[in-house]
Amino acid sequence: MDTTTQFKALVVEKTADKQFVREVRQRSIDDLPPGDLVVRVHYSSLNYKDALSATGHPGVTRQFPHTPGIDAAGEVVACDSGAFAPGDRVIVTGYDLGMETDGGFGQYIRIPSAWAVPLPEGLSLRESMALGTAGLTAALSVLGLERAGVTPDRGEILVTGATGGVGSIAVAILAAAGYRVTASTGKEFEEEYLRELGATEVIGREELTAGAEKALLAERWAGAVDVVGGPTLAAVLKSVKYGGVVTCCGLVGSPDLPVNVYPFILRGVSLLGIDSVQASPGIRREVWQRLAGAWKPAGLAGMVTECSLQGLEVMIQTILHGGITGRVVVNLLES
Repeated sequence: MDTTTQFKALVVEKTADKQFVREVRQRSIDDLPPGDLVVRVHYSSLNYKDALSATGHPGVTRQFPHTPGIDAAGEVVACDSGAFAPGDRVIVTGYDLGMETDGGFGQYIRIPSAWAVPLPEGLSLRESMALGTAGLTAALSVLGLERAGVTPDRGEILVTGATGGVGSIAVAILAAAGYRVTASTGKEFEEEYLRELGATEVIGREELTAGAEKALLAERWAGAVDVVGGPTLAAVLKSVKYGGVVTCCGLVGSPDLPVNVYPFILRGVSLLGIDSVQASPGIRREVWQRLAGAWKPAGLAGMVTECSLQGLEVMIQTILHGGITGRVVVNLLES
């Protein structure tokens, strides 16, 4: 492998305190961090964390210049460990990719081979990035409900933040798995989109949180996938049925949880934390296999907006202002 190979990447540069610029530049494989696996990236995806990294958020990235992109899918160029062979197709999500390690917004990445999983049959590289970290997180949430005994016959499942990446895919996976899904969103004009994904009912954020100042609310949900946090999660916990389960994987509303202990000690409600960043290789392979099979969203293509490296700037600003519905796939082949 020629480590002087040139490629394009989005590079974020710090120019002054709290001032950053972004541009597509030529780089070489020699510029990349150490690692035993080199992957030619075909597709990546845009997540909220990527937008934070691209704008210099210190909670995500502190070392610059830097290439964001916490997701990548592509073809193995070289693997010193022998875990993969040249030509193998792989998915890389989580760990340090796109945070302090140059990520998927470049046409090549160099990483530890333990970060990669084989692309399962039934899923294309583009489809894997239509899912990406959002899909992995959504699937881990559904798996958490399933393993906790929340089966489709138990009743309605609520998904909050349902028009976002994780929420959209969670709605689709749950519907495909036979659950009756209610989608909650602040974008009620997207009701048709959510019903196409499989939601049987769509409710507004205000309806969900109405009366949430009370110690408990009327029991309704058998389980829930929450990606919002804050007062929304508190309201969900107060309205889950006895023995119900809520998964928590986001904080777009707030990292704080203003809730009392009543849902837990009077109704036996369980709150499961979901983390896709450090999930084990074994669980990743299991979840990706399910996403390539029975859990593959029927409307996956309809969730996706595609852009090139050059088109990322507009998309970064859009996602920061809450203007993205579904998923953004970044095509590195046409950049």
